[in-house]
Amino acid sequence: MSIVQAIIYGVIQGIGEFLPISSSAHLIAIPQVFGWEDPGLAFDVALHLGTLVAVIAFFWRDWVNLIYSGITNPKSKDGKLFWLIVIAAIPGAIIGKLFEKQAETAFRNLGLIGTMLIIMGIILYIANRKYNSKVKVEDIDFKRSFFIGLSQALAIIPGVSRSGITMTTGLFSGLSREDAARFSFLLSTPIVLGAGLLKLKDLVHTPISNMPSFSIAILTSAVIGFLSIKFLLDYLKNKGFGIFIIYRIIAGWTFIIIYFLRK
Repeated sequence: MSIVQAIIYGVIQGIGEFLPISSSAHLIAIPQVFGWEDPGLAFDVALHLGTLVAVIAFFWRDWVNLIYSGITNPKSKDGKLFWLIVIAAIPGAIIGKLFEKQAETAFRNLGLIGTMLIIMGIILYIANRKYNSKVKVEDIDFKRSFFIGLSQALAIIPGVSRSGITMTTGLFSGLSREDAARFSFLLSTPIVLGAGLLKLKDLVHTPISNMPSFSIAILTSAVIGFLSIKFLLDYLKNKGFGIFIIYRIIAGWTFIIIYFLRK
């Protein structure tokens, strides 16, 4: 893999992991569209480690407070939120493990990816238009957090988007746009951390010759991921998800057309 390709993959991961456009869809589609060799599972782990660094770096103060309160005072707002995030992460982790093989084989289909981009774009449009409220992350309850976490399991299908489905469900649950995004980002931390730890062995056996491109990809995805989080939280203070909905539909139809042209 060239350094340029590593940077491109890092940028795609950093943007797609946190904006509701599906990083997995684009990471699968890009090598198919341009004829690049599939970078493999170890490289995917490296990219996710980069975005894990991004979300921890951005929310480290929040996580210090959440973990401390969760252990010392679980009935406080921060303590309660910590355990709600832990519980909400469980369904996605279980489904991800059960369908891991399909995610690496059958689901890597441009037709399926394009279809899911469009379908979830339409659902996000409905949520964005009708279900924006003023519920704050600090006031989230078990029912809301559970359904947001359960919806995260659908992100095993490329094109759904982990951030997209959790933000959409957050809107349907009554969260404001900004708080739906914030909870989505907090919820991503244990999921990405757990997946990274489980697959770390694949990264350990990476040949020394691949380390420069891997290191650049991790750094790029971390920096771009951090900037993406900041951008979206600022953007949603005054605007909705319209621009991402339009992009999903355009990208979805593009992938579907490419899929049928190659059959």
